[in-house]
Amino acid sequence: MTDKPNILIIIMDDLAWGDLACHGNPYTRTPHLDKFYEQSTHMTRYCSGPLCTPARASLMTGRYHLRTRAIDTYIGRAMIDPSEKTLAHVLDDAGYVTGIFGKWHLGDCYPLRPIDMGFQTAVVHRGGGIGQPGDHPDNFGRDSYFDPILNVNGTDEQIEGYCTDIFTDAVMQFIEKNNDENPDQPFFAYLATNAPHSPFQIADNWVQPYRDMGINETHARVYGMVENIDWNVGRVLDKLDALGIADDTLVIYTSDHGPCPSANDKSAPPDKHIRFNGGLRGLKGQLYEGGVRVPSFWRWTGQFPAGQDLDIVSSPIDILPTMASICGVTVSDNIDGIDLAPLLRGKSPHSDEDRVLFMQWHRGDTPVRYRNYAVITQHYKLYRPHEDQFDELYDIINDPFEKHNIAEAHPQLVTELRGHYDSWFDDVSTTRPNNYAAPRIVMGTNHETTTILTRQDWRIHGDDGWDDEHKGHWEVHYATSVDYQVSIHFSRPLKNGTIFLQLGYEELSQPIEAGERVFVFDTSKTPIGDYEIEVRIEDEDMNISPLYVIFVQK
Repeated sequence: MTDKPNILIIIMDDLAWGDLACHGNPYTRTPHLDKFYEQSTHMTRYCSGPLCTPARASLMTGRYHLRTRAIDTYIGRAMIDPSEKTLAHVLDDAGYVTGIFGKWHLGDCYPLRPIDMGFQTAVVHRGGGIGQPGDHPDNFGRDSYFDPILNVNGTDEQIEGYCTDIFTDAVMQFIEKNNDENPDQPFFAYLATNAPHSPFQIADNWVQPYRDMGINETHARVYGMVENIDWNVGRVLDKLDALGIADDTLVIYTSDHGPCPSANDKSAPPDKHIRFNGGLRGLKGQLYEGGVRVPSFWRWTGQFPAGQDLDIVSSPIDILPTMASICGVTVSDNIDGIDLAPLLRGKSPHSDEDRVLFMQWHRGDTPVRYRNYAVITQHYKLYRPHEDQFDELYDIINDPFEKHNIAEAHPQLVTELRGHYDSWFDDVSTTRPNNYAAPRIVMGTNHETTTILTRQDWRIHGDDGWDDEHKGHWEVHYATSVDYQVSIHFSRPLKNGTIFLQLGYEELSQPIEAGERVFVFDTSKTPIGDYEIEVRIEDEDMNISPLYVIFVQK
C-alpha cells in the first residue's frame, strides 16, 4: 500500500440531516451508519446543495457551482464546463484508480460524461434521476428503480436488481478488483445513490416495518429507502474490513442537500405530515438550515479522532482541496474551498472563525443578484429568498432553528454581509467568457457514436420545463462530418400531421400517420460546426415535443 489512502465518498440524494437515528430520528433504523458515526469525525456545520447539481459541481471542482456552468438541475443548466478539473482528474493524476457508481448529474453526452471527466470506471444513470425525462428511454414510465438500464463505461446495459443494491455491488466489485490486481495502487470510489430521492420505489419488505409503526405511506417508503441505504453502506464497510484495508481508507458519508418537499405527506395528520429533520427549518432548494445542513462524517482510522465534532462552517467546495492535501497534490489557485485536513486531524482552527461562505440557487439561465442567496459565517447567516424581499439575519449559534430574524436589530452587520455577497457575485459572474451559456454537446467523434438528446439538456423556449407541452432545442458541435440515422421518440402516439427535423440550415420532414410515436430520419454529412437541433410538429391541434432524439453514426 502507498502512503496515500484509498478514498471512498458516499453521497446520498435528498437524504436529510434528520433521517439518521444518530441524529435523533425516532423512526429510522440505521445501525450501520450509527456505528460509522461513532467511528468518525463530524462536520456539524457542513452546508451543501441547495440542489443536486450545484452540490455535485462544487464537490467535484472545489469551486462555487456558478463558476462551472452547472448552475441548475435540468434543461441545459446541469452541464459542467468540460475544461473544469474534477476531483477524479486530480486523483487520477495522483495515481489513483477512479470509479463512479450512481448519480453524476453533470452531463450525459460527450465531452461531459464521467468517463470524460476523470473517472476510469463508471456505472451511472443518466440525467438527474432514474426514470426522469433525462434518463434512458427504456427507464421512462415504469418502476425503473428495479432492473434499470444504466450506462456502464459508455455503454447502456440493463442490470437486474434494485438501484441502490446495484450501485453498491458495483463499487464493492471495483474495490475488490483493485485490491486483487493493483494492491499498491490506491483507489477513489464515488458511490452516489439516487435514493432516497423520489419516486419512492422500494420493495415492500423495507417499507412494511414503518407501516406497522403507523407511519404514513410516503414517509414509510422514504424510511424504507434510508434503511436500505444503511444496509448497503454496511456492506461496503464490511468489504473494506474483509479485504483488510479499512484502516487505509478514508471514508466520507454525506448528502447533497435537505429533504424534498415531495417527501412530505399532507394527507397524513398535521403533526405527522412533515418529515423529521431535527427541528431544522426549510427544505431542498431553500437556504435555511433544513435545506442545506446535511450529515458529513469523515472516518480515517488513526488520523481523524473518532467521535469528534467540528462546528467549523464548511461546504462541498472543501472536499477537493482537502483530498489534494491528504494526497500531497498541488491544485491550482482558482479553488474556492479550503483544506480541512488539519482541523480533521484535531488541530485548532486559525483564521476559520472569519470564514465567509456563499450559497445561491434558483431557476433561470443566469443568476439574479439577491435571489435566493445566503452569506454564512461561523456565527451568522444572512438570507434573502427573493430579490424583492428583505434580508433576513439569523444567529446560527444561539438560534440554530432560525426562529428569530434579527436583521432590524443589526443593520450594520446586514450591510457588511451583503457587501461580501456583492463582491462574490461580481466575481463568480465574470468567471466564464460566455457568461452562463451551456456547453455544447459534441457529436461526430469516436468517443460517443450514439448520442441521446433528452429534455435534460435542451435549451428551453418560453417557460421552464421538460414536459410534453414545453418546447426546446439542443445546441451541439459537429467535430467531424458524418452520416447519422436519427430516431425521434415521443411519449405517446401522435395524430396525422407532419414532423420536421431541423439541423442547422437543413430541414427534413415526413408525414405522420395517426398512432405513430417513433420516427426515423437519415441525415447527410453535415459540415463541421455549431448547430441547433430542433424537432417540431405541424398540426395545430397537437402540442407535443419529442422525449428523445437519438443520433446513431452510420
